Parts: sequence; C-alpha cells; structure tokens
Amino acid sequence: MTRTRERVLVTGGAGFIGSNLVDRLLAEGRQVDVVDNLSTGSLANLAEARADHPHEMTFHHLDVRSDALVEVIARSRPEVIYHLAAQADVRVSVERPVFDAEVNILGTLRVLEGARSSNDTRVVFAASGGTLYGDVPPEELPVRESHDQRPLSCYGVSKKSAVDYLFAYRELHAVEFCALALANVYGPRQDPNGEAGVVAIFADRMLRGERVTIYGDGEQTRDFVYVDDVADAFVRASKHGGGLVLNIGTGREVSVNELAAVMADRAGASDPPVHVAARPGELFRNALDPERAGIHLDWKPWTPLDEGVQAVLDHMRR
Repeated sequence: MTRTRERVLVTGGAGFIGSNLVDRLLAEGRQVDVVDNLSTGSLANLAEARADHPHEMTFHHLDVRSDALVEVIARSRPEVIYHLAAQADVRVSVERPVFDAEVNILGTLRVLEGARSSNDTRVVFAASGGTLYGDVPPEELPVRESHDQRPLSCYGVSKKSAVDYLFAYRELHAVEFCALALANVYGPRQDPNGEAGVVAIFADRMLRGERVTIYGDGEQTRDFVYVDDVADAFVRASKHGGGLVLNIGTGREVSVNELAAVMADRAGASDPPVHVAARPGELFRNALDPERAGIHLDWKPWTPLDEGVQAVLDHMRR
C-alpha cells in the first residue's frame, strides 16, 4: 500500500526562515504548499527545493491578506499550516501601523478561516519573542512565557493580537495551534538589505572589507538562535505544544560588541566598528528562556554562535 504524504502549507515560505523550514519539510517527505507574495521573500530561496522536489512542492504567488488564501487552504486541506508570513520590520510598523495590522492581524485571520474551513488543520504560528514581552527588567532575563506581554511597538502589538485570535479560534472553532515566540533568528539566506538581521548585515559588510556600524555603545544584548534550530522547533510544534506559547531561543544574552568580535574573528576583519547614536525605541536587553519548549517539544538549541556565524559567512561567500 502506498503511504500518503503528509500535506502542509507554509506562508512566507520564500522568506529567510520559511525557505529553510520548507527544505526541512521536503527532506522529511512532506507535500508542501508554499504561499508568498515575494514582497520580501525570493524564489531564489526555493531554487534548490524546486530542483530537488519538483513534484512535492507547489508555489502560490499570493498575499495572506487575500480571500484567495482561504480557498487555497480549503482546497489543499493541509494537516498543518506554518504561518510565517508577516510584516516584520519594527520601524515600518511605527511608520505604517495600518499596513502592519493588515498583514499581521488580517493575514492571520485569513489563515485561521482557512484552517477552520479545512477541518483538523493545526496552525503553528511565528510569534515574536523579541517584542512580545516589551522592556523586561534585567533581573527577569531570560524572560519566561509567564511574564506580562506588554509590547512597545506596533509590530509587537499586531503579533500579540494574532496570538489572541489563535486562542479565540481554539475555543470557538477547535482550531489547534502552537505559537513560537522567536528570539533573534539568524542564518543562511537572511537578507542584509532587507528586514532587521544584524548577523547578515555584519557579515555582508565584513566580507566587503567595510567597517560595521554599531548603534549606541554596543552593550545592548540579543538572544541569537540559528535558523536550523528554529526549523526543528516548528516541525516539533506540528505534533506537540497544543494551545501554548513557547519561547524559542538560547536563553543567553549576547551583546552587539561580542557578536561583532566573534564575527570579525571568523571573517578575518581587522577594522574596528563605527559607533553612532543609539536608535530610539529599541530594547536594550533581551533573552528568552527556552525551558518550556524543552518540556513540551523536547526541543533545545544546539548550534553554537561561532558555528552559526561561520555558516552565514560561508553562504555569503558562495
């Protein structure tokens, strides 16, 4: 008897995280529908997937705000929807809050309506651990999921609202979900000219022989988690963690100065960074406690920062 492939759908599947997730899903034998409007994603990110799995992947050039998304989901009836499509630039969200809400809130509602119409479809949602909790006191880092959610940007508010809708659809329509609050994800295919991604930006400049720019004194911290580790968390969340928000990070604070030093060592860059005025509105310190994901998903990050940085540099050199 021929075994039926599990069918899944990935919104934002031509983006940085999405395309890496698509590679993982195809490698594990899934039938994958990719939805992306290519506003920030690129078909180049899916080139290997299309070449290696021409019959297992279907691409839909579609905006998540479109009514047609509901029809695509209802027709394909995926067992899991990985919802990664988003307006992910904090600065854009402040300048264009209505646009941010349309993509992140209304787009999520389209996904949920599609899941409701197709029956027994689980949604795994990419939330934002960097903005969801707001400005957390240093003594409470790494932050846990039980912490108050007080986002300070329109982007964070829209992501929080999307999670609230996930809870509502679970109660009203039995649409199961798992929301992953992602730390600062980095890795191959991150666009140094696109959305925020300091590792990609630093790598690009160092390989061009240019000095990197650090805003402020460089002691601000972030929790950097490698994209393959994140893709693994998404796959695990397709079966576990129902009804939960789970932090996906390393739990370790890394200052921008430390990151620059590690990357300079790996890239062979000797010029010191240029320090300019700090950007207003950005969090000073952030790190996510991943213990809950370890309990419910049996997940933990395994890629050390220096190895992940090396992979980014190698990718950009190619």
